[in-house]
Amino acid sequence: MKLLVCIKQIPDMESQFKPDENGSWFEESGLVYRMNEYDDYAVEEAVRLKEQLGNNTDLTVLSIGPDRVVEIIKKALAIGCDRGVHIHEPAAAHKDPWQIASLIAGFAKERQYDLIFTGIQSQDRGSAQVGVMVAEQLGYSCVTTLVGFACHEGLITGLRELEGGRKGVVKLRTPALVTCQSGLNKPRYPTLLNILKAKKKEILTIPAGDLPETTSLTTTTRIYKPEKKGTGLILEGETASLVNQVIDLLRKNTTLVR
Repeated sequence: MKLLVCIKQIPDMESQFKPDENGSWFEESGLVYRMNEYDDYAVEEAVRLKEQLGNNTDLTVLSIGPDRVVEIIKKALAIGCDRGVHIHEPAAAHKDPWQIASLIAGFAKERQYDLIFTGIQSQDRGSAQVGVMVAEQLGYSCVTTLVGFACHEGLITGLRELEGGRKGVVKLRTPALVTCQSGLNKPRYPTLLNILKAKKKEILTIPAGDLPETTSLTTTTRIYKPEKKGTGLILEGETASLVNQVIDLLRKNTTLVR
């Protein structure tokens, strides 16, 4: 069985972000980068399936971006992926979901993967579109927001997280693509031995220009920090006094109390 897991490198969400000089993305210098959280679950589930199926399974990890994304490819290799693919695209952050999906589909089309794993969305852009667009371009079945997964003889059973705390069960045949949600599993940490072994694994670099080129369908015109709203008000005193103060505030500032 041929498996592919797609991962993205993102800045740590605790970073201090500011718009770049064009105002269409954030300034990337000085940021600390890591693997997208939802992709951690995708890698773990793909490795678990590889371990379940045994030696006849081949698992490839793919990432798009500048040179620095090789670091998360190495992490995925240390966790259990067999080989890595780096689609080299320094301007990946400025490509829309359709273009990113097209690069992945362009690579995967001739390689006929049985099953593709992705995270549900990236934490920086948050579009939740790339996975389903890859499936559409490849003509694969697709199920999203998985919090449960099983695969037996080409039949996938997925447990989806729905609105209102409900769950839904979906069955589909390979070839297929699944997007992974937090709660699907508990991602492992790579051991020192596996980190050393990963250094010997192949990482194929493909320039993005060698894959079919597509035109963007959406454009990010501006990013900015939300405007600061009014400060809060702290009330002090006895309960009866606080009640009167709240009523006075509601009467002055709203139409709730007349």
